[in-house]
Amino acid sequence: MRADAASILAVMGLALVCTQIQAQETQAVPTPVTPTPKQTTNSQPSGSQTQKTTAPVVRRPVAHPNAGSTEPVDGPMTGPDAATQGTAGTPKNGGLDAGTIRAETRLVNVALNVVDAHGAPVGGFEKKDFQLYEDGNPQAIAVFERKATSPLSIVLAIDASETVVTSERLEREAAKHFVTAILRPQDEIDLMDFADTVREVVPFTNQAKRIDEGLGNLQHGDETALYNAVFLASQRLAATSAAEDRRRVLVLISDGGDSVAGKHYDEAVEEAQRAGAIVYTIIIVPVAADAGRNTGGEHTLIQMSEDTGGKYYYVTDPKDLEPAFQHISDDLRTQYLLGYYAPLQGGENSFRRIKVKMTDATLDAKYNLRYRTGYFADAK
Repeated sequence: MRADAASILAVMGLALVCTQIQAQETQAVPTPVTPTPKQTTNSQPSGSQTQKTTAPVVRRPVAHPNAGSTEPVDGPMTGPDAATQGTAGTPKNGGLDAGTIRAETRLVNVALNVVDAHGAPVGGFEKKDFQLYEDGNPQAIAVFERKATSPLSIVLAIDASETVVTSERLEREAAKHFVTAILRPQDEIDLMDFADTVREVVPFTNQAKRIDEGLGNLQHGDETALYNAVFLASQRLAATSAAEDRRRVLVLISDGGDSVAGKHYDEAVEEAQRAGAIVYTIIIVPVAADAGRNTGGEHTLIQMSEDTGGKYYYVTDPKDLEPAFQHISDDLRTQYLLGYYAPLQGGENSFRRIKVKMTDATLDAKYNLRYRTGYFADAK
């Protein structure tokens, strides 16, 4: 019995040795491993040391959800064995590293009036008849309308100080006729008055009746918060929708005499330009030959209109308010609309100057063009 047991143990020992030798022979021949994208998800930022048995990963700039992130993004695998990896190791662009070009642009709309020597509007021109420049650089005209039909947002701001009040009835009637004539379903009007303070009498509405009621509730005062009114009216316009190339208009009735501490002329004009507002001023002259007449105030209103592409009108008789409003209505109905995409390239707080001219030099000398002279690059 003891001999049999010894024989069995010897056989078992021999089998164990054979098994160990076979295992060593198997380990000596490595099995090829084909790397897959999934095996590379543990890649580390550049500079760190990572030991891998797979082929190296080449990182390249690609679009990333977080533009400001410095986190590297794994690209396609390449290396000596890439030819054996089939389509899994072939970059989609054939190995070319295409950079990403980003260019931000802003559509700048320019309402344009073409008038003859008598101030009468001239129509019938085409896109090719105009040339447009920003800071002296030619711009391609991307938007063109021969007769602007875009919606209007209008603030009607009336000076209610004692120096301007003439005939309230005529003033109300003239403004009422203007509102009725200008309003279309897509338009809106806001009514403000200003004297010692600035007051929004009726917020933006499409109902002419509400404006008419507001015109009967103007509050008079001794002072004239003119520049405060322009500033606040421009802010209200800036808050209106910019959809459908909406035009923003400020119709200002005043004698130009600012007498209230607050905003200055430069601040008021800048706010109007930031809002893209076209300023029309109706300058009330109580006594044309008055020695105390504020001609300086008149000049500021004129300059404000010219800088924003609007127009000014003198009114020495209350009856002249009606035709002045009519001129403004006609002006808005006969505008061309030009638009171009201006690239935003640094210095976004800077003022960009706009120039429009006619392609034909003869026509350019014959007609007058009215449009806003520029815009602020960060205007909204």
